[in-house]
Amino acid sequence: MINITMNNMKIESEEGTTILDAAKKARIKIPTLCYLKNVQEPGSCRMCVVEIEGVRTLQPSCITHVSEGMKIYTNTKEVRDARKIILELLLSDHPWECNTCDRNQDCELQKLAEEYGIKEVRFKSINEELPLDESTPGIVRDPSKCILCRRCVTVCQEIQEVGTLSPRARGFDTIIAPGQADLLSEAVCVQCGQCAAVCPVGAIIEKDDIDKVWEAIDNPDKFVIVQTAPAIRAALGECFDLEPGTLVKGRMTTALRMLGFDGVFDTNFAADLTILEEGTELLTRLKKAIVDEDKSVALPMFTSCSPGWINYMEHFYPELIPNVSTCKSPQQMFGAVAKTYFAEKVGKKKEDIVVVSIMPCTAKKFECNREEMTDSGVKDVDYVLTTRELGKFIKQAGIDFVNIPDEEMDAPLGISTGAADIFANTGGVMEAALRTAYEIVTGRELPFDKLHVVPIQGLDGVKEASLKIEGTKEEWEFLEGVTVNVAVAHGLGNAKKIIEEIKFGKKHYHFIEIMTCPGGCIGGGGQPRMTTDEIRKARIQAIYKEDEGREYRKSHDNPALKVLYEEFLGKPLGERSHHLLHTKYFNKKDENV
Repeated sequence: MINITMNNMKIESEEGTTILDAAKKARIKIPTLCYLKNVQEPGSCRMCVVEIEGVRTLQPSCITHVSEGMKIYTNTKEVRDARKIILELLLSDHPWECNTCDRNQDCELQKLAEEYGIKEVRFKSINEELPLDESTPGIVRDPSKCILCRRCVTVCQEIQEVGTLSPRARGFDTIIAPGQADLLSEAVCVQCGQCAAVCPVGAIIEKDDIDKVWEAIDNPDKFVIVQTAPAIRAALGECFDLEPGTLVKGRMTTALRMLGFDGVFDTNFAADLTILEEGTELLTRLKKAIVDEDKSVALPMFTSCSPGWINYMEHFYPELIPNVSTCKSPQQMFGAVAKTYFAEKVGKKKEDIVVVSIMPCTAKKFECNREEMTDSGVKDVDYVLTTRELGKFIKQAGIDFVNIPDEEMDAPLGISTGAADIFANTGGVMEAALRTAYEIVTGRELPFDKLHVVPIQGLDGVKEASLKIEGTKEEWEFLEGVTVNVAVAHGLGNAKKIIEEIKFGKKHYHFIEIMTCPGGCIGGGGQPRMTTDEIRKARIQAIYKEDEGREYRKSHDNPALKVLYEEFLGKPLGERSHHLLHTKYFNKKDENV
């Protein structure tokens, strides 16, 4: 620990700490625009400059480290004037359309301009307005609003390692764009939306589908139902100034009914369904590999519920197509079941049912528009709204979200288990699968405290666990004594690490969970901004709390699912479930720009 002085206050700080971090611990706010904790600290925007006694020029606090006896001032006239000039320069080239901007009242630049009392801008713009890029289903780029902070570039290149976005040209002509292409649709973009999640302004946003959903609800000839992903219930409250990790499932259900949906259901129902189909697929592969000694069996098997990961695999590692589970994501399984089984239940034509998904993910917008997602005979899922869009949707309807009562979701597609809840978290799909697969094989619950597989929880980028199978049922005796090795990765950069280690024979697994976004779906590209690790942890803990409070905590115990198989599907991997709930993938590597 070393001693420093900040704004005439004596404080202790760890050696090697930046001034910015030391200020945060001392509850002193220093503004930033380009900085992202643990991700990017370029010191380029200069909004975080401070005055240091004995140093001739102002210094960026995000990259300047404290030293013994240092005297720092964060709010002198020179500092305030410098920050105001920086803001004026940024605003001079920024479109003046705050009232109609998607980020109005949720814009970091707008907020700083207000805090620093910017009433006028003395500088004239020298840049022309650039065309809007609306070429993809999930993401909209408005380069005219870009402030060149490079957050999106860092996330795309260093966290996701997709490399779609990068700076082009130089000086005043610099823009952030997809490589040598002008449109995202012409580049390799997995539509994960992490760029939109970190953008401080409205330069990258999700494509807004709220008006389309209103139109469907207002159409008396349509039966409009909604499904909500597990991650939403731990994050939606943030849109209404509730603390991160506040569970709002009951209020969300009430709000959706008030919006006019004819059925309010849970993607968790389909998550339970995914576990039964995916778990059976894994056990079938293991049986062929061990009993039949079939060398052609593709192991390890990868999960398939994250559409950004599927896009990434198809573009960069299409040789893994045989290894990826053929299961559709829970979102798409829900749509297929809703427009067949549920349509029959309520006596509606599949063409008259509109399925709306509430997802933490912008890639889900892309996924629902994939050409092959029509196994119900029509488009399985019609529209996807992100968590942020749902927040706006509720506000448009004038609903007092914070104070409305809790309600339960509708049956049967609203009935689910705690195993489905934890799909929201990195490691959750794997844990849910193990809960079911282990009990199917042994007749006993997982030998872990509260059913939690602790080694695959948390925010480490790559996690591993091993589980020895002992005391199997007769039909599964070929697994007796077998140690099943599993791995979990979140963030595509970490997925790449696992894949490369497998390719070079450094690691050997049976089953691997991949989630596109850091932290899993709770850190999705459509979640409320900003998603820091502290916020991810709060949402994760809320999801585990939801799971632990459930009557049913294993997917195969879901009573509505048992009825679905008895009345409609038959059995996991059966003919009807194979047709409706499974899919295929495509080699897109030759399309790479």
